[in-house]
Amino acid sequence: MNDDLERLLSGGPSPVPDLDSARLRQRLAERAAAAGLLDVAYGEHDSPLGPLMLFVTPKGILRLSYPGEPIDAQVAEVAAVVSPRLLRAPERTDAVRRQLDEYFGGSRRTFDLAVDWRLVYGFAAEVLRATARIPFGRVSTYREVAAEAGSPRAYRAAGNALGSNPIPIVVPCHRVLHAGGGLGGYTGGLDRKRYLLELEGSYRR
Repeated sequence: MNDDLERLLSGGPSPVPDLDSARLRQRLAERAAAAGLLDVAYGEHDSPLGPLMLFVTPKGILRLSYPGEPIDAQVAEVAAVVSPRLLRAPERTDAVRRQLDEYFGGSRRTFDLAVDWRLVYGFAAEVLRATARIPFGRVSTYREVAAEAGSPRAYRAAGNALGSNPIPIVVPCHRVLHAGGGLGGYTGGLDRKRYLLELEGSYRR
């Protein structure tokens, strides 16, 4: 069975018929995990901002994406950077999904989730770590985040790092604004940025 799992997780033909069956997918994920062959699990989660795609590893949440980014491209990136041994296994994202529901429902202000930072490097990683420390209900600026990351003048590079944040919402890049109070940009679109800031009580139209 391990050879079959390895072939499937590396993109080979499936040894299991009707793999679209949720029950079969779950059994396969359990067997892969038990055999030490499942490094990344992913699944979709409905939210007020549309369906979110979640990727998790034993280290924590690796990626959260909004609708519009092709799943094939996301899987390819994760496979290339982290591990090709990944599988759709929504049940393994349950902890993330539960906390997202609590956040959108207004009962959670802080995510209690480990973060797997392997999709970010260098200065971008420092920017996102600084962004992760911005409290609920507060906002910062691109320049302030750049300073927190160790390069006060690199606010444009900080903006680029925030624009490529692989874990929005959990790593709250929506809390970073222009110095004059303008929204700036957001990978999920400005409507989603406004929604999140309004949800947290830090933005008024």
